[in-house]
Amino acid sequence: MPQPQPQKQIRVSIAENPPARLDKALARDVPPEAALSRSRLARLIAEGHVARAGVTLTDTRTSVAAGDVIEITVPQAAEVDTAPEAIPLDIRFEDDHLIVLDKPAGMVVHPAPGSPSGTLVNALLEHCGESLSGIGGEKRPGIVHRIDKDTSGLLVVAKSDAAHHGLAAQFEAPSAERRYLALVYGAPDPADPRLRGIRGTHWESGERLRITTELARHRHDRQKQAVTWSGGRHAITRMRVLERFGLPPAAALVECRLETGRTHQIRVHMAHIGHGLIGDPTYGGRRKLPARALGTEAVEMVATFPRQALHAASLGFTHPLSGEELSFESPPPEDMAALIKALRGA
Repeated sequence: MPQPQPQKQIRVSIAENPPARLDKALARDVPPEAALSRSRLARLIAEGHVARAGVTLTDTRTSVAAGDVIEITVPQAAEVDTAPEAIPLDIRFEDDHLIVLDKPAGMVVHPAPGSPSGTLVNALLEHCGESLSGIGGEKRPGIVHRIDKDTSGLLVVAKSDAAHHGLAAQFEAPSAERRYLALVYGAPDPADPRLRGIRGTHWESGERLRITTELARHRHDRQKQAVTWSGGRHAITRMRVLERFGLPPAAALVECRLETGRTHQIRVHMAHIGHGLIGDPTYGGRRKLPARALGTEAVEMVATFPRQALHAASLGFTHPLSGEELSFESPPPEDMAALIKALRGA
C-alpha cells in the first residue's frame, strides 16, 4: 500500500483545564471542522504526525498544559487494497459527503475472510471513485452502521471524514431513526403473562414492547450473539405488532425501532422474547406452523423462506454538513412482500 504524504497542518491551542492525556486533550480542543475522532488522533500520534514545539509526540499519554500549541499533520488518504467492483447499487440519495442506498438481501457490507469480494464496499469504491476524500486516513467509504448479509434495506455511508464523524455521533446518541419490519413466529401480546415475566421487557403505551438487555458473543459459538446481564453492550429495541396472521395468530408483522445498533440486535431480542424471526436459522428456530392456522401455501412459504425476514424500512438523520433533515422509506422487497401476501391470504 502506498504511503500517504502530508496533506494539511492543524494547529491546536490547548485550552484551560485540559485532560491529563494528549489524545484526550486533542479530542476536546481540535476544531470540529477537522472531524478527527479520538481514535483517529491516537493513530496520528502513534504514527508520528503530532508535535509540540518541533518535538514529535508518539505517546497518547503524554501530559499537556494550557497554552501548549500542538501541530497535527494529517496525511492524504491512502489507497486501500480492496478492489473496486462494478456492482449495481440502488441509490436513494447522494452528494459530496454521503450516500444513501437500499441494500439487497445477500450482499455483505464489508469484506471479510469469508467474503473478500462482491461486497457493498467493493461496489462503493467503484461507484464513488475519486469522490471519496478519506475515512480514518484511507480512501474508503465510511460504514456508519451495518445490516446483516441476509437483511435488506436502507443504509447511509459517509464519503468524507467530516460526514463520518457527524453521522457516527447521531447513531451513537441516538438521534438517527432506524425502523425495521420483521416477520416473526407467533404474535406478541400485552395480555400474554409469559411476556410480562421475561427479564428485560416492559410494555409501554401504544402496545409497544421495550426490550432492554446487554448483548455479547455467545460463550460456545463465537459467530452468535447472546443476551447477558453483565459484561456485554447495552441494547434497546422497541417492538410493535402491525399485523397478526392466522386464528389463533401463528405469525405477525412487527415494527422494530432501534435505540442502539448492536450486532444481530433485533434477531437476538425477538428470540429472547420467544418470537424469533421467520427464516432465521441462527436464532429463529425454524418452527413448524400448523396448516389449520395459516393454510398449506403460507405454511410452506414460511418453512422455505431462505433468509431472516428482516428489512430496514425507514432511515432518518440530520445531514452532518448542511443540517438538512433527511428521511427515506423502502418498501419490503419482493420475497418479503410475497410472504406477507401469502400470510394475509391465509
